[in-house]
Amino acid sequence: MSRRIASLMLSSALLAGPSLAHAALPDTATLYKNPQCGCCDGYARHLEEMGVDVTIVDDAAMSEIKSSAGVPYGLGACHTIEMGNYWIEGHVPMEALEALYEQRPDADGIGLAGMPIGTPGMPGPKQDDWDVYRFTDGESSPFMTL
Repeated sequence: MSRRIASLMLSSALLAGPSLAHAALPDTATLYKNPQCGCCDGYARHLEEMGVDVTIVDDAAMSEIKSSAGVPYGLGACHTIEMGNYWIEGHVPMEALEALYEQRPDADGIGLAGMPIGTPGMPGPKQDDWDVYRFTDGESSPFMTL
C-alpha cells in the first residue's frame, strides 16, 4: 500500500472516529426537571455536545414522571430523561449510556442515584465509584460500575 493511500485511510478514520463513537445514541431526548435545578441544564448541554437534540421540560410533576418511568423508590436523582426506548435517571455517565444503547437490554432504563460529583453536569473531580443500575417495573439490578 502506498504511503499516500495509508495516510488518506488514517485521516478518514480519525475524522470519522468521534461521530462513529456515539452513533448508538438516539438523536433526541426529553429531559424532565425542576425549574430551579441548574445541574440538569448542564447534563442537557453535555448530551447536546454528544449530538443529541434535547427538549427540556422544567414544569413536570417529577414524582409522576419517575413513577411512570419505573424508577425504583429511593434511587431517584434530580432529572429523568426519555431517550429512545429507555428512561435515564440522573447524571448517568456517557460510558453507561453508550453501553445501554449498544447492549439494548430488556429494561425500562438505567440510572445513577443522587447527584455524584464529577458526573456530566456536576462540577468537580470524581470522588467515588459510580454504581449505575438497570431498572424494570420499579426493581433495580446492577448495570455497571464506573
